[in-house]
Amino acid sequence: MPTHLGQNQYGKAENRVVRITRDGGTHHIKDLNVSVALSGDMDDVHLSGSNANVLPTDTTKNTVFAFAKEHGIESAEAFGIHLARHFVGSQEPIRRARIRIEEYGWERIPTAKEGDHSFVRTGQETRTTEISFDGEHWQVVSGLKDLVVMNSTDSEFWGFVKDKYTTLKEAHDRILATEVTARWRFNWTGDDQPQPQWEQAYADVRRQLLDAFAATYSLSLQQSLFAMGTRVMETRADVDEVRLSLPNKHHFLVDLEPFGLKNDNEVYLAADRPYGLIEGTVLRDGAEARIPVTD
Repeated sequence: MPTHLGQNQYGKAENRVVRITRDGGTHHIKDLNVSVALSGDMDDVHLSGSNANVLPTDTTKNTVFAFAKEHGIESAEAFGIHLARHFVGSQEPIRRARIRIEEYGWERIPTAKEGDHSFVRTGQETRTTEISFDGEHWQVVSGLKDLVVMNSTDSEFWGFVKDKYTTLKEAHDRILATEVTARWRFNWTGDDQPQPQWEQAYADVRRQLLDAFAATYSLSLQQSLFAMGTRVMETRADVDEVRLSLPNKHHFLVDLEPFGLKNDNEVYLAADRPYGLIEGTVLRDGAEARIPVTD
């Protein structure tokens, strides 16, 4: 049966690099998980086994650690841009680089010790970014995952379609909780324009997502999703697309009547599965959707 080679890529995944910057007794931490994927003129290695165009994945790993020393890590985005430019610019067979990065946060522990170098790992969310470069065009998609949020009121769900299998009761005052996965695409196009202030941009988008979730009187999680994406677009001119994945972390009122107790929206069962999964993209008018639904 005739076959042909389709899209392909290779690289070194999940390079765990921690960079300590020492400013006297005050230290700063950047803790990244970096995955490199390269593609280009790679037919021969698949069809004949020739490695003539293959930069070893071990070399990509070494490059990540060397760049952490040589360039430092100002931000996940800036570090990924350095790597992508290097791989595409230094190896002729490599036509495209995709750098995916997860960043793990640390907070300082106040101590009586001299210096400022004690930290505790934060557990609120993981920061993400994906940089793609083909030698001419850039795409930067940043984001976060595992950010758990809850409104204990100001949420309803009623007026939905009902059929013979529907058992869910309408709710006019419910808990709304979700675990936010968000990705947002910057309209930065390359070196001919200044890069956004990546650290400030992340903090600002995160704040806008949280503010919109908290401020929206929600009749559905879909409504909250659109409000969150719209708030980012209204406040960040450098963002053209926001894609959100919001699992509904259901909280069901417990029936306490068998015990002679009234449950006035006070005691809930937190159910982890199955769960409703609400996903959607919010786009600036005139922009095209480029963040994949799945990858």
